[in-house]
Amino acid sequence: QVQLQESGPGLAKPSQTFSLTCTVSGGSITANFYYWNWIRQPPGKGLEWLGAIAYDGMPHCNPSLCRRISISRDTSKNQFTLKLFSVTPEDTAVYYCARNFRFSENPDEYDYRGQGTQVTVSS
Repeated sequence: QVQLQESGPGLAKPSQTFSLTCTVSGGSITANFYYWNWIRQPPGKGLEWLGAIAYDGMPHCNPSLCRRISISRDTSKNQFTLKLFSVTPEDTAVYYCARNFRFSENPDEYDYRGQGTQVTVSS
């Protein structure tokens, strides 16, 4: 069974960059034709798709966030990473990583998802 686990700092200050890493077990992030996604849920709001990295390493991003995010991977560790630049309190959310068998910007579409990690942006 595939398992995903998010890790990273729980607190960031405005204007900083934070990074979250998703460690995958039970399946390779290079396996055809999966997409490895980042999703978040701000308090009191719905899920938002942030971006993904494909099985071939191609990154994809939510057009509204492309200027502020970077998604990369380390195949030797079977991990993929989200970086979010110039954060504001509006980036406070629970962040999830998830696997999908195809490319989709629908944050509800996945077959495996991590339990999520809270990130709070505050001075």
